[in-house]
Amino acid sequence: MSDRRRLLPLLGQAVHGSRSAMTCLYRCGNACDHPVPNESDNPYFTDVVNSGMSRRGVVRASAVGALVLGVGGAAGGALLGASPAAATPPGPDLAALTPSRPKSGNGALTFKPIPPNRLDTFVVPNGYDHSVVIRWGDPVVPGAPAFDVNDQTAAKQSVQFGYNNDFVAILPLHQHNKHALLVVNHEYTNENLMFPGFTTFDAMTLEQIRVAIAAHGMTVIELARVEQTGEWEVATKGKRPYNRRLTALETPFAFTGPAAGSDLLKTAADPKGRTAIGTLNNCAGGVTPWGTVLSGEENFNQYFVGGDGVADEVKPKLARYGISTTARYPSDSRKWDRVDERFDLTRHPNEANRFGWIVEVDPYDLKGGQRKHTALGRFKHEGANVIVAKNGHVVAYMGDDERFDYLYKFVSDKKFIDDNSTVARKHNLTLLESGTLYVAKLDSTSADEIDGSGTLPSDGAFNGTGTWIKLVRGNTSYVPGMTAAEVLTFTRLAGDAVGATKMDRPEDVEPSLLTGKIYVALTNNTNRGVGSNPKADEANPRNANRHGHIVEMVEDRGDNTSETFTWSIPIVCGDPADPSTYFAGYDKSKVSPISCPDNVAFDGAGNLWISTDGNALGSNDGLFATAIEGPERGHLKQFLTVPLGAETCGPFITTDNQSVFVAVQHPGEISGASLEEPASNWPDGDFAKPGVVVTWRLDGGPIGS
Repeated sequence: MSDRRRLLPLLGQAVHGSRSAMTCLYRCGNACDHPVPNESDNPYFTDVVNSGMSRRGVVRASAVGALVLGVGGAAGGALLGASPAAATPPGPDLAALTPSRPKSGNGALTFKPIPPNRLDTFVVPNGYDHSVVIRWGDPVVPGAPAFDVNDQTAAKQSVQFGYNNDFVAILPLHQHNKHALLVVNHEYTNENLMFPGFTTFDAMTLEQIRVAIAAHGMTVIELARVEQTGEWEVATKGKRPYNRRLTALETPFAFTGPAAGSDLLKTAADPKGRTAIGTLNNCAGGVTPWGTVLSGEENFNQYFVGGDGVADEVKPKLARYGISTTARYPSDSRKWDRVDERFDLTRHPNEANRFGWIVEVDPYDLKGGQRKHTALGRFKHEGANVIVAKNGHVVAYMGDDERFDYLYKFVSDKKFIDDNSTVARKHNLTLLESGTLYVAKLDSTSADEIDGSGTLPSDGAFNGTGTWIKLVRGNTSYVPGMTAAEVLTFTRLAGDAVGATKMDRPEDVEPSLLTGKIYVALTNNTNRGVGSNPKADEANPRNANRHGHIVEMVEDRGDNTSETFTWSIPIVCGDPADPSTYFAGYDKSKVSPISCPDNVAFDGAGNLWISTDGNALGSNDGLFATAIEGPERGHLKQFLTVPLGAETCGPFITTDNQSVFVAVQHPGEISGASLEEPASNWPDGDFAKPGVVVTWRLDGGPIGS
């Protein structure tokens, strides 16, 4: 490795889990190497209880055999539900978004699981095929220039596919299911793998910084089905009016909800506190029943400098969100203030308050109309997923992706109107603007038996009850000493104040539309039980938790608006040979190893699909599936793996169950790699490019089962 690349800041230090130091730097600003932001003295869980490549070169694998090269092929498949024609796009046909499905999750998964591997390619089971739909730099807007890694500009990047795709959504577009809209988040950039000759953030040109800013945000692009198969590709014919980029450089986002217009959101450039420019570090998300996409702003803290120069009373609030208040330029700073002074908090102390929200984007709206909903609170949102409760109110579930942070839910004031009229859709677009925000407190059944080893208590399960603690409704705060605007802008502090349960990095939180049960991906927490940090509890049962777990929550009376629930842990991740792992009581000799669950999704049979981030078992990250009801509950199988250094994001399974989309994020992001000396050459054989991949069955059958 040349001296030039050795100058990259902080790549030689220790990391947590299996992520490379490079990923830790670029994705979250070395969050795990900073003090835990949650220094609240709210009772710990136990305290509460005790006190009351080309697709034709695709690689496939059998369950136990050697990896082999597969052959191409295609067959007819089922179609997506219908939706309005492009000429008159009031919105999607609701039936296309939530079609009739079996009322169970006990469908046997018929694919043979692939074995763990360290191949620099995309691996799927025998009987499946895959193709790359779109990659970094591909044109998005018609007429956009071809990608040239040696001649990047912000103007070009603003009309090309952004970097490090994360959440993936597919929404129906044309009738006869031949076209759809792909909506993708672009979470963060890795300048070391983007720019030739990169050395340090300080040495970047101003235009390179603008390119990086433009590579953040989101993409909306039209897809076309390949014949009658489960394969999709970028549409290249016609005007494609929906295609657009939303960037951190210039796209306006209107604030909605109680905090909109508050003094906490006002800046010199926006004295009314009503419009933010751009969206940052967009991680996971969800699709609403009214045909919009929700996107979570996560590690926004790493983009701001000057926290040392703000007023003393503001510093604790910034620090709770991971923003340095002791140095003007933290060692991992991207120094975007060189091109835009709003990222300097000394000059614009409220600018950071304008990020960390749930963003709603209507991909059918040709005029834009993207918004940030303050009623859903501000924290490091992994994403938001919604379900319509039995009483018609919309409920959104959310996780705050940080060690020892919290689970949240939002219940709308208004009710969902279940028809596809223009009037109904206009109403439904307001559902996330007002409602009640809650934070979760989980109680235990066997607190005295939890020793941090992962050993099941005597009742044979990690389980308990829980309460949703009300934080705010509309302009009414339920947190003493905090106004509604303060609760929503500094939601972490509100959670601290009411004694919410500290969890092991709650990431994706998604309800099953079939059962109403909620599934939480807790990725890991190597700080659990280490030093003075909180020890294991029944909801987070292992100290130094490297591999994570899944929590299942059931709202009382089957009512998603209930303020009480029960919970259990069906999956404790890791090597099945490890006695601390658990797979809902299923025979562990038949289960695939899994580490660091990140995002979850459901297929047409109600099976749970889990993607991973930071596999601490030494294999590439992947996508897994298991039944969540019936005799196959806990029979986890690995469906695919992504290339070296990459994370599996998404996933999204189309409503016709014919295609599964995943985002391959940060391929080749391994310490020591550079654009000139890549650690991965996926997908084109030159240098690593993040991209979106679609996988389908060759015989036209449903994905998975």
